[in-house]
Amino acid sequence: MEVTPKFTLFGIEWLEFDLTIIIATTFAALVVFLFSVWATRKLSMRPAGMQNAMEMVVDFVRGINDIAYGPGKTAERYVAFSFTLFMFIFVANELGVLLMVTATANQPIPWLGLTEEVLQASHGISLFKSPTADLSVTLAMAIAIALYSNYVGIRSNFKGWLGHFFTPLGPIHLIEEFSKPLTHGMRLWANLFAGEVLITIMITMGSPLITGLPLLAWLGFSLFIGVIQAYIFTVLANVYIGQKATAH
Repeated sequence: MEVTPKFTLFGIEWLEFDLTIIIATTFAALVVFLFSVWATRKLSMRPAGMQNAMEMVVDFVRGINDIAYGPGKTAERYVAFSFTLFMFIFVANELGVLLMVTATANQPIPWLGLTEEVLQASHGISLFKSPTADLSVTLAMAIAIALYSNYVGIRSNFKGWLGHFFTPLGPIHLIEEFSKPLTHGMRLWANLFAGEVLITIMITMGSPLITGLPLLAWLGFSLFIGVIQAYIFTVLANVYIGQKATAH
């Protein structure tokens, strides 16, 4: 299995940061930002080119919001959130398919966690991959959404939000609050991680004559999965927020 360079801050072991994930996450956010700026530089009443693409994505996420909140002001309020979330996850998902970069190290680099033992047990060093193929990233997003959804519930209807924990199904609702972010984050991570593992295996542990065609097929399928998983994560995020935003 491939490893990634990691470093700790102030010598605190549990305060560990994955350099590969930081670089890939920053790159994905930058791509979304540049696309948004580029597509909205010269707006016109007769959209063409990148403005067309932008409007298609905005209409797409507006449809997601209409499903989660119902048509109205609440749905419109979360269009920017849904657009940003969908685009970031979409770009992050596809990075591991299009720009996966691996390398080998001739000498250990202890301060990046690349000790001699780690290098001997690995098949290489991953320098660039999908950030969503890392569980810490997907769980962080899912937990942030869960916290925000409860904040929305408290702000919009504190009595109703608190009351649903004191019903006969209260214990189930309480368990649900912890299981939602867990399944929300793990679903995205598992699909992306499994796909990148299979890509790595076919690239590094097989003959191109044998794995070439299956690899191309799997790369195409992985691109499709990246879109689907971005859609699912965005839909669930809005559904969870919408459940707390509605007074009833």
